[in-house]
Amino acid sequence: MMKVIDFHAHAFPDKVAEMAIPSLEKERDIRAKLDGKVSSLLDSMDSSGIDSSVVASIATRPEQFGSILNWSKEIVSDRIIPFASVHPDDPDALVHIEMIASAGLKGVKLHPYYQKFTVDEQRMYPVYKKLVECNLILLLHTGYDLFLGWEKIANPERVIKIAENFPDLKLVTSHFGAWQDWEDSRKYILGKPIYMDIAFSIHLLGLEKAKEFLITHPSEYILFGTDSPWADQKETLDYIDAMNLQQHRKEKLLWKNAEKLLSLTD
Repeated sequence: MMKVIDFHAHAFPDKVAEMAIPSLEKERDIRAKLDGKVSSLLDSMDSSGIDSSVVASIATRPEQFGSILNWSKEIVSDRIIPFASVHPDDPDALVHIEMIASAGLKGVKLHPYYQKFTVDEQRMYPVYKKLVECNLILLLHTGYDLFLGWEKIANPERVIKIAENFPDLKLVTSHFGAWQDWEDSRKYILGKPIYMDIAFSIHLLGLEKAKEFLITHPSEYILFGTDSPWADQKETLDYIDAMNLQQHRKEKLLWKNAEKLLSLTD
């Protein structure tokens, strides 16, 4: 059985999950597939045949940094790979990035809509530079957002500027490069040496177009991801199976690229 790494998942501390998931479901008229707890994610991974998941947290306020970092250190394991977060408005963001690296974590999650920034604005450049210095991965929400609007604050034309200005940044774009902005993703990102995950997109993009993206983009830069608990991990894997990708490309998508990027190999 082929190894699988989910590069884009979310979970919360149990008490937070019990409040956050029902609140988000009500506010956004969407049903989560899981209850948002790490234990439920692990159960989903077991039933889906997923070996490891990157659990990405988002600091929606600067003061959340400490609790996110501490929780990330608590849940880290061979199967759970937490990405912490810093807020752009945090005056200590650069020091906090160093703390994330010192804790042995692999990366940072940033979300322009939840954190109220535009990806290519100058105030973000020291953050990107520090991520490079600390050898941390940046999992960046790119494209529009299902719940928080359709402003062009994370569109591919802006994202490509980050890749060009920070060529050593381990940048992972999400949702096939730009959620619900896939024509611009095709124009600016597709075919370039920029990582993209496939989270929460195939059911909207369609199987044929999703496959086209995956066979057009460099095979070394595609990453399997689900956006669990908002998408079902097994269902997303079933989509990939239905594409009948070449074996070498499927292996890179499902685990080889992630394993290399996360430095999980011996």
